[in-house]
Amino acid sequence: MEPILPLDSAEVFFDGIFSEPRLRHPEGVAIDADGDVWCGGETGEIYRISADGSGIETVASTGGFILGLAFDDEQNLYACDMRHSAVFRLDTRTGRLAHFANAGGGDEMRIPNFPVIDGSRNCLYVSDSYDPGEKGPGVWRFDLESGEGGLWYDRAMTFANGMALSPGKDYLYVAESFASRVIRIPIGENGGPEEGELFVEEIERVPDGLAFDAAGNLYIACYEPSRIYRVSPEGEIHLLIDDPEAHTLCHPTNCAFRGEELFTSNLGRWHITRIEAHAEGLALP
Repeated sequence: MEPILPLDSAEVFFDGIFSEPRLRHPEGVAIDADGDVWCGGETGEIYRISADGSGIETVASTGGFILGLAFDDEQNLYACDMRHSAVFRLDTRTGRLAHFANAGGGDEMRIPNFPVIDGSRNCLYVSDSYDPGEKGPGVWRFDLESGEGGLWYDRAMTFANGMALSPGKDYLYVAESFASRVIRIPIGENGGPEEGELFVEEIERVPDGLAFDAAGNLYIACYEPSRIYRVSPEGEIHLLIDDPEAHTLCHPTNCAFRGEELFTSNLGRWHITRIEAHAEGLALP
């Protein structure tokens, strides 16, 4: 399969190998209302990179390991933390960081991986990767105001990872990394999940992060090999861009749009990649 875009459509937006602070193997990436790029670090850092890529600062730290990130419409940033098995909420206006969610009572997320805001239902979905060597549930849902919630989709999944809400907000798409597929979960009228259905399964090796463009195409960032797929609403798979040497795209994990630019975090190195995608991203949340 030949890629749609040449590799030179991608560039290193910010190189953090020698920056101060150093960008420590970012896994999650999200864009705020001002166009600044936010990402997380392997020792709990939450970074903000200026919109033009000229600078970086550490805004907060959980002391854990930050995975997926997502903004709500009030510019609160939700961060999944693997070490603490929890979701944190950062008020980006004040810098206040607080524990937001876990189920409690002994029934808790194991590896909260990626958060998705559903503004129409005032809730946050969180994928739980559960265990790298064992299938398990699933997707959790929490109220945005109280942080209360619990297990929402209880079917066993094979390392649930990146997620994205469909343009019509009627499906939640979930990457199952170690099954090399993406499923979608219909959201019922009462907000509950219906039985998940296969969307695509011919994704080579390790699909990780998901994002939609405004036309309803789904973008799938693959941790291995270092590439990004674009899948049409009908499920037709195209290879968007590929980096055989894993240099500019180096084990990309999550991805996020800013206009027609697609940004990826690179867990394999210390930089953020920017791709001229020639497609407008779906407005979030």
